[in-house]
Amino acid sequence: MNQIDLALKYMDLTLKSGYMVSMNVFTDCVRCCVTAGRLDVLSSIIEKCKTTEQNKSLCPLWNLCNYIADVALQADHSKLAFFALEFLARWIARGENARPPVLLSVDEGSVVSAFGTAGRTYNSTLLDAAWSILRRSLRQKRAPNPETYLSKIYSHASLGQLQRAFSTLSEFENAYGNSGEVDEELFSPFTFLYPLVVACCKNGFSTLDSVYVQLENLSNADPPCKSVAALNCVILGCANIWDLDRAYETSEAIGGKLGISPDIHSYNALICAFGKLKKTSEALKVFEHLVNLGAKPNATTFALLVDAHLIDRGQKAALSVIDDMVKAGLAPSKETLKKVRRRCSREMDFDSDEKGSIARSAI
Repeated sequence: MNQIDLALKYMDLTLKSGYMVSMNVFTDCVRCCVTAGRLDVLSSIIEKCKTTEQNKSLCPLWNLCNYIADVALQADHSKLAFFALEFLARWIARGENARPPVLLSVDEGSVVSAFGTAGRTYNSTLLDAAWSILRRSLRQKRAPNPETYLSKIYSHASLGQLQRAFSTLSEFENAYGNSGEVDEELFSPFTFLYPLVVACCKNGFSTLDSVYVQLENLSNADPPCKSVAALNCVILGCANIWDLDRAYETSEAIGGKLGISPDIHSYNALICAFGKLKKTSEALKVFEHLVNLGAKPNATTFALLVDAHLIDRGQKAALSVIDDMVKAGLAPSKETLKKVRRRCSREMDFDSDEKGSIARSAI
């Protein structure tokens, strides 16, 4: 038995015997366990200290608490990470109660890491603790960063807590949706919100129906909680399971009974749904409709139209869309150009293939 094991054995005996552990001994024990990577042992010791009246107030120094949190999160040790956040929350409370107050705050990056660990280890307790301590640290002076909201949404989606994920998304929209400070892609169901789309259609139409009902109830609540980004996720989720009727009905409900203005992502999701089922003419009608309304198509809009034409074996029409895309000042992705060339090769359309090669080399 090495010195560390021997020390931990005596520490365990001390706790079992009901004796009080000094702050110095506790700190040394914590530091030793973290350095040696004995995270399970440290977690067990902290848990035992919390259950005894004489030792439950033990708390490492602020910097050591942050170090414990970093090590625990790197190892995805959700239990120890939770204990570290508890210690940090205790220090924040002490600082607020001091005279004069000492306003301590956790690093927001650590909170994002905690959300990631919570999602990977399916630990909703850690997720809630991380959000709570961040709120306390920010003290309503500003909203959390967009990355923080997205990380929290991903964690809820991973845990299957879709209603909480959509509530967070609604809060994210309220904070940044109309601010002009962030890229609109942050609210796209095709990119940053795609993990939520996957969670929505995990069990097929039953999950999508349940999510839609939840969103409808939230929009009719007092105060109403309306989220076009959430409904866009539902539309794309319907498209992913090839359910065009549900996708169209959800799209109609956005501007209808739910009273929400659709955005470019709403139209893109509907174009995707039509395109997947070779409803190319309907996809084009959606495009024409959004243009007539004054909405500005983005790169995703054009890419989806290209996909719709390619699915319908219309490589010449796809190239025409790429021409329109370039005229609009947008560049097609390499993946889109590869799709066009692949379709041209399959259809033995060498003339269009040559045009595709020229387009690709021009980018």
